[in-house]
Amino acid sequence: MLNLSSHHLQTIQAHAESTYPEECCGLLLGHLSSDTKMLIEVLPTENSWDGEMVDVLQVVDDSSEGKFSKRNRFSIAPQVMLKAQKNARDRNLNIIGIYHSHTDHPAIPSEFDRAIAWMEYSYIIVSVRQGSACDLKSWTLDDNHQFQPEEILTVSL
Repeated sequence: MLNLSSHHLQTIQAHAESTYPEECCGLLLGHLSSDTKMLIEVLPTENSWDGEMVDVLQVVDDSSEGKFSKRNRFSIAPQVMLKAQKNARDRNLNIIGIYHSHTDHPAIPSEFDRAIAWMEYSYIIVSVRQGSACDLKSWTLDDNHQFQPEEILTVSL
């Protein structure tokens, strides 16, 4: 279960709408226990997807050669991940997940999303249709590296 505030949801949805028609992305910082995650901070990041990423990640999904762009892929730069991880650790927080948007597609993970996902993380996907955020869901990987829906509980922080 992922516990968060309505402010967190608004931050993610606003970021997704502001980057449309490209995908947005960002990090979820908080506390992780055995069965729940408490989101403390949403950290919007730049979508660093570029042409070089196509070559690097071609092995993940080679079915759409040449069709990858920021409209349907996202990437968080390694140096951004490292800086966020150090900053979180200094504040006694962890990276507990990643969020991104799907432009004009449902808030359901793609095969690409699954292939790059890490165990224990929450993956929030927000669907943005014609510039408006319309659906938001969270997912986690099971022991077979398949996405399962994750319950979102909106709490007062």
